[in-house]
Amino acid sequence: MKRKEGILIILILVLLVGIISVFIIKNNKNKQMEEYIPEEEISDEQIRETIITLYFKNKENEQIEVEARKADVGELIKDPYNYLINELINGPKNEKLEKIIPEGVRINKTEIQNNVLIIDFSKEFIENAPEDEKEQKLILKSIVNTLTELTEVNYVKILIDGNEEKGFKNSNVTFNENMERTI
Repeated sequence: MKRKEGILIILILVLLVGIISVFIIKNNKNKQMEEYIPEEEISDEQIRETIITLYFKNKENEQIEVEARKADVGELIKDPYNYLINELINGPKNEKLEKIIPEGVRINKTEIQNNVLIIDFSKEFIENAPEDEKEQKLILKSIVNTLTELTEVNYVKILIDGNEEKGFKNSNVTFNENMERTI
């Protein structure tokens, strides 16, 4: 008899452990299946934003530095090249940085061919450029580094009013060849 009672007790214990396990598993599945509800809803405006990287001159150390900025994806997608160049022309939002593109510069046209972005600037690009060659190099670095942030752009070529110019006036700084990113 004791043997039958022992087996019965063992069966009851196994049954209880099984029942408890089923409840635990069901409870965990319910927790996993709960829908995540964010504390704050994401607005349409937030969904349309992305971060762009622009390069401007640092006022203190006179080197090119990054300014990350939020941009509307819809506007950026329409014409990314003009959008980024216009942001450079408009200047930085950070007070420690300064605009380096010469005053009065306009974009006549941008065109991507293979992996080369051709930018046709107005004549003010060379006419209003500083005479200092270091400043001229920073202008080119700002433009090239900003635009090569785009995956399809590996090189930049600059034209002035549709023509290939050797470079800045009375300067050894040239831009008549494809320019690639520099660190």
